[in-house]
Amino acid sequence: MKLVYEGKTKTVFSPGNGNYLLKFKDDVTGTDGVFDPGANTVGLSIEGMGKGGLRLTTHFFELLKANGIKTHYIKSDIENNTMEVLPATAFGNGIEIICRFKAVGSFIRRYGQYAKEGQDLDAFVEVTLKDDKREDPPITKDALAVLNILNNDEYESLKTQTREICKMVKDDLAKYGCELYDIKLEFGRNNGQVILIDEISGGNMRVYKNGKIVEPLELVKIVLGK
Repeated sequence: MKLVYEGKTKTVFSPGNGNYLLKFKDDVTGTDGVFDPGANTVGLSIEGMGKGGLRLTTHFFELLKANGIKTHYIKSDIENNTMEVLPATAFGNGIEIICRFKAVGSFIRRYGQYAKEGQDLDAFVEVTLKDDKREDPPITKDALAVLNILNNDEYESLKTQTREICKMVKDDLAKYGCELYDIKLEFGRNNGQVILIDEISGGNMRVYKNGKIVEPLELVKIVLGK
């Protein structure tokens, strides 16, 4: 099996059948040993995070599949921490899409003059570039188009899918008494179609329960049990 890419939280392999294999790591993003889904560096390693992240990702991708939403997901091998996925090409050097239901994290750091911690944001969607050197700067729809990263139709598809997907995730979490504050997704092109890629786990979202943030592995236990 050929190594394709070594990422922060996953390793990508080519099994030779035209698809890809993602191996989930125990590493998570953060700063100074504190978990932060919005960070662009690996901050710490949590034992069991890889398997837990894969279990939750499988849960949500299966939910999307049952609701007729195409993603890159094919199947998971929980014991080996791997997920087989369809091939997809990135937009430019990669973009991230954040859907915000509550004001928290970098949104407050940027707009704290106008926003209050925890205020409703009504599934506000923003796009950032995957660019560690420039700290993943936000980018507008017009800038994405003029820089040939994606066209306006792709942007609208991405935005519509983001809101639809995130509402499903939010509603599912609400069944367990949890509230989704924000979530970070990634999309790519597959045969000319914009589809969801990467993962949906506690490592790329902020979830609260009873007014307190839920750590990634705790979220796995709440939703899936031990």
